[in-house]
Amino acid sequence: MKDFIAGLPKCELHLHIEGTLEPELKFELARRHGLRLPYAGVEQMRAAYTFDSLPSFLRIYYEGMQVLRTEPDFYDLAMAYLRKAAEQNVRYAEIFFDPQAHTSRGVPFDVVVRGLRRALLEAEARLGVRAQLIMCFLRDFQAEYAMATLLESLPYREWIAGVGLDSDEKGNPPVKFAAVYERARQEGYLLTMHCDVDQDDAVEHIRQAVEDIGVNRIDHGVNILEDQRLVEVVLERGMGLTCCPVSNGFVTDSMKAEGIRKLMDLGVRVTINSDDPAYFGAYVGENLEALQGALQLTRDELARLERDAFEIAWLPRHVKDAYLAEVDAYLARG
Repeated sequence: MKDFIAGLPKCELHLHIEGTLEPELKFELARRHGLRLPYAGVEQMRAAYTFDSLPSFLRIYYEGMQVLRTEPDFYDLAMAYLRKAAEQNVRYAEIFFDPQAHTSRGVPFDVVVRGLRRALLEAEARLGVRAQLIMCFLRDFQAEYAMATLLESLPYREWIAGVGLDSDEKGNPPVKFAAVYERARQEGYLLTMHCDVDQDDAVEHIRQAVEDIGVNRIDHGVNILEDQRLVEVVLERGMGLTCCPVSNGFVTDSMKAEGIRKLMDLGVRVTINSDDPAYFGAYVGENLEALQGALQLTRDELARLERDAFEIAWLPRHVKDAYLAEVDAYLARG
C-alpha cells in the first residue's frame, strides 16, 4: 500500500508555502542574511516543534518566517517544496501564501509574489508539477489591512488564482471579512476560507463561510458533521473540504480520521493535504499513509480522494479530465 500511495498521482489543495520552511533551509537563509537563530542546530529546532493548539503552533510558525527577506528567499522556499512535491508525484498544487506576514515586517508584496511566481514557472517546466497561488489574509489583523492587501494584489491578478483566510480563528469570524471577500469576488478571485478544527464557534464559522460569504470550498471544516443541514448544502453545491489529518493530530485531540471517513461515506468531496509539513513532519504522501493506516482505506478509496481533489481544483475542465485520466490509468494498472 505504501508503494501504491507513492505512485498515485496527487493533487494538493491545502499547503502553506511558509509552512514548508524546513530547518535546514531556515539555517541557510539565516546565514545568508547574517541572522542568529535561537537554536543550536537543526535537531534542536525540530525538537521545539511541539504544539497542543493552533495558537501554540502559530507562535513558532511566524517566528520562523523572519529569515524570508528577499525575492531569492521566496524562490528557494517554493522550489524546495515543489521538488518534494515532484518526488511524491504531486501533479498539481494550489499553494497558500501569507503576504501580510511579510509586508507587516517590511518585506514588499512585490518581493514575495515575484519570488514565488518564478519558482512555479520553473517547476512546471523542469519538474512537471503545475501549481497556482492562493493569497491568504491573516484573520487576526484588521479587515482594513486585508482590503489594502487585496488592492495591492491587483497588478498581479493573473498570477493569483484566489484568496483564503487563515491564522488564529478565535474572535475572528468569517463575517469580519465579508466586504473583503465581496470585493475579491468582483475582481474575479475564487474564494476559500479556513474553518479550523474544534475552534470556538466552529459550526457557526462554517455556516458564515458557506452561506454569508459564499466560498467555493472550505479548508479543514470537519466540524461540519455537527450540522446535517450544512452537510446537505455542501453536497448540493458540490463543494469540497481540504482536510489535513497529521496536522489535526498536532493541534487537536486526533487526526479526525473517523470524521473524514464519515464525510466520505456521506459523499462529501474530501481531500487530503499536508498543511504545514515542515512543522508537522508529513508531506501529502505521509498524510495519505497515516489516514490509510487509521481507516484501512482501499486502493479505490485512495484514488477517490485524489479524484475528488482534482474535481474541486481551480482548473479548466479539460485539464481536470487529463489528471483524472492519470489517476484512472494508475488504478487500472493495479
